[in-house]
Amino acid sequence: MPEIKTNDLDAMLEYAVKMKATDIHLTVGSKPMLRLRSLLQPLESSQPMSQEDTREIAVACLDEEKLAVLKQNGVVDSSFSRNGLGRFRINIYKQRGTYAIAIRIQPFVIPKFDSLGLPPVIKNFARLKKGLVLITGVTGSGKSTTLASLIDLINEERQCHVITVEDPIEYLHKHKRSIVNQREIGMDAPSFSVALRSILREDPDVILIGEMRDMETVGIALTAAETGHLVFSTLHTVGAAKTVDRIIDNFPPNQQDQIRSQLATVLEGVVSQQLVPSADRSRLIPVTEVMVATPAVRNLIREGKPHMLNSIIQTGANEGMHSLDANLAELCFKGLIAKEEGLSRAQDKQYFQQLINKRW
Repeated sequence: MPEIKTNDLDAMLEYAVKMKATDIHLTVGSKPMLRLRSLLQPLESSQPMSQEDTREIAVACLDEEKLAVLKQNGVVDSSFSRNGLGRFRINIYKQRGTYAIAIRIQPFVIPKFDSLGLPPVIKNFARLKKGLVLITGVTGSGKSTTLASLIDLINEERQCHVITVEDPIEYLHKHKRSIVNQREIGMDAPSFSVALRSILREDPDVILIGEMRDMETVGIALTAAETGHLVFSTLHTVGAAKTVDRIIDNFPPNQQDQIRSQLATVLEGVVSQQLVPSADRSRLIPVTEVMVATPAVRNLIREGKPHMLNSIIQTGANEGMHSLDANLAELCFKGLIAKEEGLSRAQDKQYFQQLINKRW
């Protein structure tokens, strides 16, 4: 391929989309790097980035307000679109006195839920009328895509008002049977807490909170779910037990019993997910843990025993539940991912090995 100039962001974006990369990393002294099937690979047809290259790209991607934030805080999040290519989430940060840039590639078209390879039980969460549904996982695990597909399903099937609060907006939703209003932090509201304080006065049926970041955000999400709204949000946790712990730990000890009771009442499900390279390294495969809020699950949360949730999940197949390790073992058995990859990702390696031994 022809050489791509280090300050030609559009050419980099076009090539990255063509190669089905998920991310682009630009840093001084290194060639542009693409994340392909979870591995970083250099853009061989380019030269190492200079300080001027990253500064020029940063200035081109940000308006004056965002540039001021970058200069003051040393980091800023934003997003932008390119016709025919897609939408891009960008994080620009300072390192060693220069700018470094991470770009996440989002397609314009929201993937249909059935194309994602996720368990059908997750689709049921989109058909609830109220409650709290959490999609969890580390950065880059596909949480935003899962949520976007669920919101799109609601948009196609129901006549309701959906409000999203995101930082930044990743997927753009068109109005279908529902109306979908999307608020971006920094553009439409100064913070999550400010946006959420007024959200119940905006007559929503469904609320998407990009991330439950602090005590106030969690409290508003619980209250919204308790007052008859369907609330979706994310946490950077792995597994239902750790997710419950994280929510409770946001609050001081004298409030935790009340929050446990509230969470036990409103929680409808927790989905934890990862993206794992396929056995032939040709694509990424979603691996999930699903917990459905059965009466037994609610009791454990109310009694402050989240460490016992894993046992409920492992034996809850009739309710649509499964553990991350069980899903990993199933994908290994089908030959979709390598056993070594499954073992390295397993939460309980001994349990995973027992599942594998039963199959082979």
